[in-house]
Amino acid sequence: MKPILIAEACQNHNGDQEILKKMIHQAADSGADYVKIQAIRSNELTFRDRFEQGKLDEKGKILTIKRPFKPELERLFKLDLSIDDEAWFVEECKKAGVKSMITVFTRSSARDVKDMGFDAVKIASYDCLSIPLLKDVMKWWPIIVVSTGATYDHEVEKAAQALKGSKFVFLHCVTIYPTPVGECHLKRMEWLSQFTSQVGWSDHTLVEKDGIWASKIALALGATWIERHFTILKKDQTKDGPVSITPKHLQELREFADKPLELRMELIKSQYPDWNISLGHAQRNLSADEHLNRDYYQGRFASKQGNKIIFNWEDYEN
Repeated sequence: MKPILIAEACQNHNGDQEILKKMIHQAADSGADYVKIQAIRSNELTFRDRFEQGKLDEKGKILTIKRPFKPELERLFKLDLSIDDEAWFVEECKKAGVKSMITVFTRSSARDVKDMGFDAVKIASYDCLSIPLLKDVMKWWPIIVVSTGATYDHEVEKAAQALKGSKFVFLHCVTIYPTPVGECHLKRMEWLSQFTSQVGWSDHTLVEKDGIWASKIALALGATWIERHFTILKKDQTKDGPVSITPKHLQELREFADKPLELRMELIKSQYPDWNISLGHAQRNLSADEHLNRDYYQGRFASKQGNKIIFNWEDYEN
């Protein structure tokens, strides 16, 4: 099958529908199969006291990252898309001739958007084992894309078991932002392929330094899905700009993905002699940075019923 390319808009639209409209059409024109937005709700951000000041040990090693609630809330509020914006996005993707996808971060946001007509749904790495959320999206979407960064082997196995009977994709991901090419561990895709034939790579390498090599190597190794942050703005105009590709990069990636698998590897070996530094290990321990990010991002958002906060791994009547 032809590899699927996801252009991840993330917050690179800066909360501006006109910018997002241009992103949709330029991504479609550059060869994206899907354009994806994120159903981030600033009012679902959770306050967790331990991240207000963070924590260091006596030698200055970070034990808990510092990410105070108020400035993060203010940042996200400016980037919020409304429910009407999300419905508009689906229709605009149809006009552009590209499929629509959305990442849901809570069970409430999944319920909000389930009837809008999104072609697929994405589950972020930190919810890979949020079984109640997985069960919800299985009822509502024909294609489920699940990132598996910062997860342990047994968690991936449990997620695969929960997803049985659905059409799902596992994306390998390294939750270090940006990800050094030498830390990509692309061999992980082969390990993931025991659970589903649809396996790919969610790439957060630094574009200015590493271009799109990691995505190309993943394609040469047989990845059937590639996700990349996408921007039409300058890299310093958005938070995710440094790890985001441009329409020109996306077009180059499309052209490479459309080549036969054998030719992709031939080109990698001839053009990127150090390509095997990206392979790493199929199974490994998480790095210190991955543990820190896992600690923060798991539970960053939660559904709210009155004054009650309900995390995605907690079951309740939805």
